[in-house]
Parts: sequence; structure tokens; C-alpha cells
Amino acid sequence: MVILGIDPGTAICGYGLIEMCGNRLSAIAYGAIRTPAHTPLASRLLTIFNDLEAIIAEYKPELIAVEELFFSRNVTTALAVGHARGTVLLAAARAGLPVNEYKPAQVKQAVVGYGRAEKSQVQEMVRRLLALQDTPKPDDVADALAVAICCAHSLTWEVAYR
Repeated sequence: MVILGIDPGTAICGYGLIEMCGNRLSAIAYGAIRTPAHTPLASRLLTIFNDLEAIIAEYKPELIAVEELFFSRNVTTALAVGHARGTVLLAAARAGLPVNEYKPAQVKQAVVGYGRAEKSQVQEMVRRLLALQDTPKPDDVADALAVAICCAHSLTWEVAYR
């Protein structure tokens, strides 16, 4: 099964495709969709949508995993992430793909084993779990791969405990 993990953002939208074969995970492709600063929001969202459609068409994932919206104090950032999440959900719907959503603590728990893990711990475990030579950069890319890994672990758990 091919899973596309997304860490939504309007400036940088991280994506990571992994393949799950039994209990083995491997990275297929990963990167970031970047939009220039000072670009109108509608143009940024269109870039994200078009790039996601191209990624979906090229790699044909069977499932999309996306991080749920989380914010503590910065409402402006939360709104921007919310717009990007909506764009991701639209791209998934247009492609007819199911979407699984995960809270940040769920992702950390699935990848590191601790829901309050530090970002550096998540990045290192992503590198190890996918047998990558280097930690994916920027952070948004590692986060997207972590979301995909969380989804894969959730699917494995569901199958094992049905």
C-alpha cells in the first residue's frame, strides 16, 4: 500500500510517500511544496493544489494521511494551516482518495513511542524507520513522512486487532 503523508502549510507544505509491505516501510518520494512569500493566499493554495494533484497522478497513493490542525496561541498561523488543510482535503476528494487524520501527539506516539517527543526525536526516528541516510529537510518533510508512518502503524494495528 502506498500512503501519502502531508504536513500542511501555506509557505511550505511537506509531503512524503511511503510504501507499506507487510510490516516493512520504505520511502518512495518526499519533498516540499513551497510558495513564495508575499504571494496572495489564493495563488498559494492553487500552487499547493496543482502540485498535490501532480504528485497524486504520478505516484498513485491509495490513501492520504494528514496532520490535524493544532495551535496554542498563534491564530493567524492556525488559519493559514487550515486553508492548506482544506486544499489537501480537496485534492484528495478530487482524486477519490480516503483521508486519515491524526493529531500531532498521535503521530509522535506512533513514531517515537512518546506523545510529547521533541521534533528532533521524531526526525531521527523517521530517518531510522525508513532507513534513510539523512534526515529529510526541511522539518515539514520529516513531519509529513511521520504522518504517513503513523497511518501505516494505525492500519497495521487495525488489521491485527479486528
